[in-house]
Amino acid sequence: MKNESKDFSIIDRELTVDGTVSTSGRLIVKGVVKGTLVGENVVIAEEGAVYADAKVASITIGGTFEGEIRASKKLIILSTGSCKGKIVCKDFVVEGGGILNAQVTCIAATDADPEKYLLASGKHGA
Repeated sequence: MKNESKDFSIIDRELTVDGTVSTSGRLIVKGVVKGTLVGENVVIAEEGAVYADAKVASITIGGTFEGEIRASKKLIILSTGSCKGKIVCKDFVVEGGGILNAQVTCIAATDADPEKYLLASGKHGA
């Protein structure tokens, strides 16, 4: 069994964070995040929205995401989710009904650094 962090954070409805959000463990977003998001396991709930550059291990999108995502493990867009922007990730799933309007680069399972794909295209990391 994996030894994952047990930390849990939530950005609840009616809460807007503008700036940098950095967290370990699991982050649930039911409100709005604008700016930069760095985390281990991020879940954007159906009512949540993130407009940011995100550097995460895993992200699940059930609401709205706009920006750039660098996911070192996986990205999942649920049937209620919408993702627009640029994505670099290893594992990638879009459920039926999920909306994807992004440039997607899937990297090899042996490559642990999705950052270099954005750097190669002229983008700089968070």
